[in-house]
Amino acid sequence: TQGNFGGELNLLNGEVKVAFIPAIHSSSVASDGSPATFAGNPGGFLVSVKNGPVIYHTGDTDLFSDMALIPKFRNVTLMLACIGDQFTMGPQRAAEAVKLVNPTTVMPMHYGVFNLPGTPQAFSQALQQQGVKSQLKLMKVGEVMKL
Repeated sequence: TQGNFGGELNLLNGEVKVAFIPAIHSSSVASDGSPATFAGNPGGFLVSVKNGPVIYHTGDTDLFSDMALIPKFRNVTLMLACIGDQFTMGPQRAAEAVKLVNPTTVMPMHYGVFNLPGTPQAFSQALQQQGVKSQLKLMKVGEVMKL
């Protein structure tokens, strides 16, 4: 199945819709010491389940103003927001992204590896400082969440 930014895929007889959302990040692949090759435009996904949750996976990204457009089309139930910093947005910028999208629940991701400085604690503090009302959900590796 193919799609592109601005489009929406209808899957499973319309039970699931997937919209491609731009992201601000590099996108390349390098292996075996060869030079990096451009791997396409980076992106995230907005997954809408009929009569169910709407999940926004930001992908690796920085904060960008068009995130504010997402709730004009879908009310996001769960936002998966990268907080690692250095390669993606850190806790402060991620909290601002959450403020723009206004999800019911936000779950931090892409932290705790490669010695990234962003932490869930710093993210929680940034959410509080910015007056974000979304519920913060932290998970352990391997934990399952019912939506």
